[in-house]
Amino acid sequence: MSVENDSSQVQSLTSGSGYPSYPVAPGYRLNVRSGPGTNYSVIDVLPLGATVTLRCQTEGTTVSGPYGTTDIWDCVGNGRFVSDAYVKTGSDGFVVTRCG
Repeated sequence: MSVENDSSQVQSLTSGSGYPSYPVAPGYRLNVRSGPGTNYSVIDVLPLGATVTLRCQTEGTTVSGPYGTTDIWDCVGNGRFVSDAYVKTGSDGFVVTRCG
């Protein structure tokens, strides 16, 4: 199975939001930060098995995680960001609109 097929299987739309959702890497409790970087404060921690809904993506601090090393950060809510290195989007690049 190709990566493209795999990502389409894990991608889903949350009820009526219009934004795609992706799973967080298995076995990780992911820090949610107030901005796109490790220098921003941790404002929440996602539980094991969480799924995140991506509103937009932006560049920030480079982070290494189970899905590689990247400077892409995913906006999962107003002022809420997680590193894309921990989110299974099926891509090493941007998969949703850039934050503006």
